[in-house]
Amino acid sequence: MHPWAEWNHVVKLDPDKTLVDGESFEAVASSGTDAIAIGGTTGMTEEKMARVVEACGRYDVPVYIEPSHLGAVYHSEAHDGYLVPVVFNAGDPTWITGAHKEWARLDGEIDWSRTYPEAYVVLNEDSSVAEYTQANCNLDPDEVAAYATVAERMFAQPILYVEYSGTLGDPAVVEAAADAVESASVFYGGGIHDYDSAHTMAAYADVVVVGDLVHDEGVEALRETVRGANEA
Repeated sequence: MHPWAEWNHVVKLDPDKTLVDGESFEAVASSGTDAIAIGGTTGMTEEKMARVVEACGRYDVPVYIEPSHLGAVYHSEAHDGYLVPVVFNAGDPTWITGAHKEWARLDGEIDWSRTYPEAYVVLNEDSSVAEYTQANCNLDPDEVAAYATVAERMFAQPILYVEYSGTLGDPAVVEAAADAVESASVFYGGGIHDYDSAHTMAAYADVVVVGDLVHDEGVEALRETVRGANEA
């Protein structure tokens, strides 16, 4: 069984951003979230990653690194493993296999037993990740469903990640992705900002991922999204 089999909610922390004044990583870890993912698109360094990993690793919640490139990788017993994005609709093949090849070539310490790929479909054309990967975001639900099928059936990806990064997406797209897969887990990320948005997306996705909210509004707002995901 995969570690995320019983997750409903993940909070994603960006090491290049700060928490709300007066709040702590302990408060984030005790929010009720099922796991903490640590990563970001820009500004990532091993030093920044290490600071957040070590801070979160003290608490009783799974911690995973989501590395955007080799320079953001941090090896430690303080985290539970790696969730590695593979951007299926990237226009730049670096983000399909290129960066991953370099990681495997240059890093002799990868623990493959706790490293899991995520088949990303990036859908917000205005997001940093879309620009960074040159993603083709002009996709309808059928096309996203087809990517989901290819990810699961041809590439055996255990996670299909529908990523709207910064904006709330179309539930019909998430529903189409969920209908297309059999055993892969569907993660949804983007624009989750309250109980209702979490509840809506969790009706179709196995896991909702909340990122900017914790940096912008704080832990009380985060707890509402946990409640929404769990009650869907």
